Amino acid sequence: MSTAPQQPSYIIPPPQAPNWKTPLIIGAFLLLVAFNVYLYMQMEHLRNDTKAEMAKLGTDLSATVEQIRIDSNASVRQATKRVQGVQEQLEEERRAADRAVGQAKIDAQRKVDQLQKQVQTEQTRQQQVIDQVKQSAETANTKLDSVSTDVGTVKTDLGTTKSQLEQTIANLKRVTGDVDSHASLIATNGKELDALRALGEKNYFQFTIAKSKKPQRVGDITVQLKKADVKHNRYTIQVLADDKKVEKKDKTIDEPVQFYTSKSHQPYEIVVNQVHKNEIVGYLATPKVQDVAR
Repeated sequence: MSTAPQQPSYIIPPPQAPNWKTPLIIGAFLLLVAFNVYLYMQMEHLRNDTKAEMAKLGTDLSATVEQIRIDSNASVRQATKRVQGVQEQLEEERRAADRAVGQAKIDAQRKVDQLQKQVQTEQTRQQQVIDQVKQSAETANTKLDSVSTDVGTVKTDLGTTKSQLEQTIANLKRVTGDVDSHASLIATNGKELDALRALGEKNYFQFTIAKSKKPQRVGDITVQLKKADVKHNRYTIQVLADDKKVEKKDKTIDEPVQFYTSKSHQPYEIVVNQVHKNEIVGYLATPKVQDVAR
């Protein structure tokens, strides 16, 4: 049986590594010392700058305060001056207001006097108008009495005229015309023609027709005188109605010359009352009722 070899009784320590911590600590210490010195110098420089700034600030502040005091005094003087100006203006306006009130009183009194004069003038004018109305009323009453008398006279005259008209109508001649033996009342003068108009049975158109180449319009027809025989009171005419010409020869005065038109069932009538040289005088009678459909 073999045995292990025995170790020596002493131990040789291992070789030591290089010591690097010490230089690092020394460098850090030196760096710290340098930083503290720099910091101290900066603080000292800041302290000096602060003192200088404070001194300068104190000087500027004193100057500013002095300028403010000067400006304040000037502002106070200006404000005082403005207040005095306002007070003077108010005083002037008060005096002007007093003067205006006094003038207003004078103007008001003047207007009152003018109004009183106007009222008196208007009262006088109204009284004059009333007097004129009274006078006019009295004059009107007088005229009314006169008119009443005139009305009575007119009524009497109308009654007389009516009686005369009735008598004239009663004396009118009924003459047979030259168409269909149709008889009608005729007028031989202006008075009888007025009586016929009063009856209101026909329309009447008076005419005076001279001998001419051109026919003359009477009512809604035209008439042309062809011949006028003064010695025998005879005449010849040509009538144009409905675009148709009808000649009436050798008719005598106060003879109804009749003809039909498309406008009426009743005949038209021409009555000549006077025959002069180359001229006839008379009237045209047309029915009141017109019938266009005929």
